[in-house]
Amino acid sequence: MLDKFITPIIKPLLTPVVMLMHKRGITADQLTVVGFLVGLLAVPLLAFEMWYGALVAIALNRILDGLDGALARYANQSSSAGGFLDITLDFLFYAAIPLGFILANPEQNAIAGSLLLATFIGTGSSFLAFAIAAEKFKLEKPQFKYKSFYYLNGLTEGTETIALFIAFCIWPQHFAVMASIFAIACGITIFTRIHGGYHTLKQQEADANKAAENVPNSANSEVIND
Repeated sequence: MLDKFITPIIKPLLTPVVMLMHKRGITADQLTVVGFLVGLLAVPLLAFEMWYGALVAIALNRILDGLDGALARYANQSSSAGGFLDITLDFLFYAAIPLGFILANPEQNAIAGSLLLATFIGTGSSFLAFAIAAEKFKLEKPQFKYKSFYYLNGLTEGTETIALFIAFCIWPQHFAVMASIFAIACGITIFTRIHGGYHTLKQQEADANKAAENVPNSANSEVIND
């Protein structure tokens, strides 16, 4: 929900760093892997209740995640392989953070953490499944324009998730409550994506079939006219 407002603010701040990295021969894929490994350090830190150390690892992961995409665009290194690597490691990172809190206090955090992980699977899979179908129809920027409640589409995006992780580290004693509330928000996102995505793709298929039916008719009319 907040990504579209935050991204334009952060992007100019990354440019000088991106230019320096490009001069030093650093690639976007290298940043993606390093950022992921740094992010994974948060798991043992959380398990041993080193909250602020975990917070630093999470923050560094997100900074590097922002830099890798910016570097890829600046250096004209954008690729399907790089995009695949980035999104896959991102989702693994998102899943690792609740796991760290579950390990820290299984008795208190296991149920809420498991619920959050389950909804993360739902938001991630619905996002990626629609992206695959959108590619088939060459939808460059799918906006779910055929669904009735578009404004709910981005209820739990990257910005909200990172804000949640930061809150977890600052107030770890309230993990179960915050995780449960966010899981409900993720559930709303899942529903809106499934509903909106289904009807969007249904309409795209109908339009494609209609266009295909008109092609033979046009060809036949040309033959008759000849």
